[in-house]
Amino acid sequence: MILHPAISSLPAWRYRPGLPVALSLVLFVLLLGLAFFPGLFTSLDPLLADPTQTLRAPSAQHWFGTDHLGRDLYARCVYGAALSLQATAIAVVIALLAGTLLGGIAGWFGGAADRVLAVLVEVLMAIPALLLAMAIVTALGFGTLEIAIAVGLSSVAVFARLARGEVLRWRSRVFVEAAQVVGVGSWTNLCRHVLPHAAGPLLALAALEFASAVLAVSALSFLGFGAPPPQPEWGLLIAEGRNYMVAAWWYTTLPGLVVAGVVLATQQLGRGLQRLQGEHP
Repeated sequence: MILHPAISSLPAWRYRPGLPVALSLVLFVLLLGLAFFPGLFTSLDPLLADPTQTLRAPSAQHWFGTDHLGRDLYARCVYGAALSLQATAIAVVIALLAGTLLGGIAGWFGGAADRVLAVLVEVLMAIPALLLAMAIVTALGFGTLEIAIAVGLSSVAVFARLARGEVLRWRSRVFVEAAQVVGVGSWTNLCRHVLPHAAGPLLALAALEFASAVLAVSALSFLGFGAPPPQPEWGLLIAEGRNYMVAAWWYTTLPGLVVAGVVLATQQLGRGLQRLQGEHP
């Protein structure tokens, strides 16, 4: 195909992840503010019921409307972030640390450790993550912290597999072998020279898994495994609103859009970080 000279002289377009990553990072920082400082975003009490304001549509007074007890849904979504996002963060940290430890040991030492990890990863990857999390939280008991631990343990295999691959990729580098020659211990070499180079891909995966963990935490809360009412977990808000979908569409729709927005933002952040890792190995 022959292009017009003015078009053919233009530089080839290439995706530049800097701006989307920056915007996603700003939104991610905002979400952390919601999780740890919800009082900065609303002055309303998420637990205060007002029988005269039940099922009010979104307005200037109530941005997200009200629920069946007259509680402000925007305030409940904001304070729900403190529960849902903190649980998500705990889950990702558990998966990241445990997976990096297991994958690092298997990739560095090999042998029996590598074979045991391979079997463990295959078993865990064969079970759907949400089903595995449900089994774990059933054994641990119901609650927000228990959900966080269950979701974290169900995601360990993904991080372990990536950490093992990164350790295998870096352990044969000249500077790592040189450190071994001069007598640096295996654990010191692994922690000081290998794992820091594997941090980029692992953090990018953590951003992607954060999105999956938000969905898993919300799903388990929706099913009743999380904090009991009147705590405003996101999944619980959606579950409470499903009985009022015809009369009050905002009850379920707006908390659902909040969850969807968080998932899309963190996925964009993770994909942008992965692209940046690909450009700068």
